[in-house]
Amino acid sequence: MERHITAPFDKEQVKELHAGDYVYITGTIYTARDAAHKRMYEALLKGEEIPISLDGNTIYYLGPTPAKEGKVIGSAGPTTSSRMDKYTPLLLSKGLNGMIGKGKRSREVIESMTENKAVYFAAVGGAGALLSKCIKEAEVVAYEDLGTEAIRKLRVEDFPVIVVIDSDGNNLYETATAEYLEKNKE
Repeated sequence: MERHITAPFDKEQVKELHAGDYVYITGTIYTARDAAHKRMYEALLKGEEIPISLDGNTIYYLGPTPAKEGKVIGSAGPTTSSRMDKYTPLLLSKGLNGMIGKGKRSREVIESMTENKAVYFAAVGGAGALLSKCIKEAEVVAYEDLGTEAIRKLRVEDFPVIVVIDSDGNNLYETATAEYLEKNKE
């Protein structure tokens, strides 16, 4: 099913998204990769504030290339999500509703997603130049010293993603593989 959603979005909207849905996101999302996740995680463990609100927000696992003259952002393809897995359950427990990346997630992340009612989207790897065209504004909002791994606030329009794991734990990577194997039995 094709859906259009505005970010940030609430838990009720998350529950309406199902593994396999094509989704176009318009609104505000944030970027964060390994180093930014580690800093946020360590701050939360110490009871400190983090530089962005997680409540209802979506984090895109992205470290963009530098923007060319006249452009908002450089190539904006997703990073492998499993690198954030050790930090993700805590962030989900603090209100994070969505994650955008590529690749599989750990069992612990999926369990935390179902417990906290969150969704994992995949963006197409290798399509960073095309994805950057959906990013209308980009601003570094935290951890500027991390360079490309700084946290950015993005305004996106019709940013294309696929629901890979929904808030019930349905996992497109597993169901699509099973369907393929069933259709191709000898």
